[in-house]
Amino acid sequence: MVGPNGEQVGIVRVEDALRLAEEANLDLVEVAPMAKPPVAKLMDFGKFKYEAAMKAREARKNQVNTVIKEIKLRPKIDPHDYGTKKGHVERFLKAGDKVKVTIMFRGREQSRPELGRRLLERLAEDIAELGFVESAPKQDGRNMIMVIGPTKKKAEAKAEQRRSREQHEQHEQHEQHAAGEHAASGEQPQAAAAQTDQAPAAVE
Repeated sequence: MVGPNGEQVGIVRVEDALRLAEEANLDLVEVAPMAKPPVAKLMDFGKFKYEAAMKAREARKNQVNTVIKEIKLRPKIDPHDYGTKKGHVERFLKAGDKVKVTIMFRGREQSRPELGRRLLERLAEDIAELGFVESAPKQDGRNMIMVIGPTKKKAEAKAEQRRSREQHEQHEQHEQHAAGEHAASGEQPQAAAAQTDQAPAAVE
């Protein structure tokens, strides 16, 4: 048997173990039923279950699911569309997500894969501060694919977004508080002015 603080009590009869549990106002929980002899522990089972649930909840909260976003481009994309697509890639990387960039070749474009490779290399250079090439450009049928990984981990990105949101809320609260104080200070001079206007009448 194991005591409530993890100390080894030794082999005891079931009746004695139950008596000890009752005297300590604890539960006798079998923790290793397959052992010979079976191992039981004195514990607050309700507290044990609560702590286990809290640990599981914390583990789920810290668990980060990797998300892969996809952006599709044409080899002869115009500058405006390229800027728009690049903006999407930057947004995904800032959020801590991976991005799969696909170049789609059509017709005669398939005979010029270097166009797609150059476009992917240009994109990788343009977003170098936010991401890195995790999977180099490679041909996949009529497409060419490159995977970009974020330099910032998903958990870090979420934490930064949370801090930014909290700072924004604090700023709004500060502005509301300041506006309330300003409104209150604006009412006092009016009251004082009213009293001043009434003072001569009282003297007369």
